[in-house]
Amino acid sequence: MSSATPQPCGSWKHELQTAVTKPHALAFPMAGGPQDVDSVVRRYPMRVTPYFLSLIQQWEDPLGKQVLPNIQELTDTLPHDDPLHENRQSPVPGLIHRYPDRVLFLVSSECAVYCRYCLRKRLVGNPFVVTDQTREAALDYIKKTRSVREVVLSGGDPLLLETDTLNHLLEQLRCIPHIQVLRIHTRVPGVLPSRITDHLVSMLNRHHPLYVNIQFNHPNEITPQSTHACAKLADAGIPLGSQTVLLKGVNDDPEVMIRLMQKLLTLRIKPYYLHHPDPVRGTGHFRTEIACGLSIMEHLRGRVSGMGIPQYMIDLPGGGGKIPLVPESVLGEENGMLKVTGLHGKVYGYPGKA
Repeated sequence: MSSATPQPCGSWKHELQTAVTKPHALAFPMAGGPQDVDSVVRRYPMRVTPYFLSLIQQWEDPLGKQVLPNIQELTDTLPHDDPLHENRQSPVPGLIHRYPDRVLFLVSSECAVYCRYCLRKRLVGNPFVVTDQTREAALDYIKKTRSVREVVLSGGDPLLLETDTLNHLLEQLRCIPHIQVLRIHTRVPGVLPSRITDHLVSMLNRHHPLYVNIQFNHPNEITPQSTHACAKLADAGIPLGSQTVLLKGVNDDPEVMIRLMQKLLTLRIKPYYLHHPDPVRGTGHFRTEIACGLSIMEHLRGRVSGMGIPQYMIDLPGGGGKIPLVPESVLGEENGMLKVTGLHGKVYGYPGKA
């Protein structure tokens, strides 16, 4: 998105142009001294939309922690920028092919906000530029690889493309006979809801089956504006899912997670994944113990309907793929009866044989 041409006040493009990129522009005290915060932003740039900034009460609140720089980004001991080996699984620039039947297509290099825990933190502020040429090379690979039936559009954020550009890209994918399902991964409805225009929704509605997975990490992100944005997508018949990242100090609390999952269901969003944070350099202060995530999943059971319980996922370092983790329910077997943990920790017997 070029910032050369001023955009009308109130438009989503104007919001991007007026996004805060310097810590000194914030109205509340910094966490750490100005020099510390400046050193973080030099290494890992900052961007927060005026809308999302309006939801932040202080530097260290659950929303502020997600997008405001922290000196711990420069002091953690995680060794890898690309622990999932995405670069090694990229047959052409901007495309990641890890699973036989689907590819991740990086169609944009821009985000509305720069999340401090980003999996692709190595690319933020670096010369990772998606061009017409990189998209064409990726499309050519998809056309030639007939095992691929699903394309996941990511980035960056696909919804920051111009509507006509995104439409053309979706049309090109729809013309490939073996592509059956399209998916868009985005954070836009929760951080730049003004982007969900009637024009955008009308365009997306022409490309079913199309799924949109939205990242929401805290119930405070669900506002009248984000609710309206999601409603427009759902009203167009677009299935919505959520991908939440488990973040220390943000949502690593069972009651917070219950509130989030319940609110997502009211927005017609199916909780899809709860991601354990990836071990990316500069994000160590967000990481929790696996036991914390399993405990939260156990707490959700019986307190949130099955529709509202996501899969708790880890993405294995070295390109091993996503694996679900579940609390252990079967404790053992005695005389043909399984010992199974039920609600509130009570142990029940269940016949283990037909």
